[in-house]
Amino acid sequence: MVTQTRECVGISEELLEAIQGLPLHRYVEHCGQKLQVSPFEFYALCPRCGERLKLRGFSGVPELEDVFDAVFSWMNQPGAAKFSEQRRALLESEE
Repeated sequence: MVTQTRECVGISEELLEAIQGLPLHRYVEHCGQKLQVSPFEFYALCPRCGERLKLRGFSGVPELEDVFDAVFSWMNQPGAAKFSEQRRALLESEE
């Protein structure tokens, strides 16, 4: 049997655990108020003063959210949603 596989890349257990444990919300405090935003947002607006708050870095150091961005980009390919939905359904049935 011949299969097409990608070159092996280093994926640590710590990375997998961090992905699985990523909270659904990020909490930000500004002007004495606590905001709840998506963990993927780059910016949030303070409802009190209107200041634009930077939430994610733009440095050369990859962040956990960058892994999700790469997966989201892959999922935007035509046909990828079907495979993603199939895998999600299988994972849900195993829980």
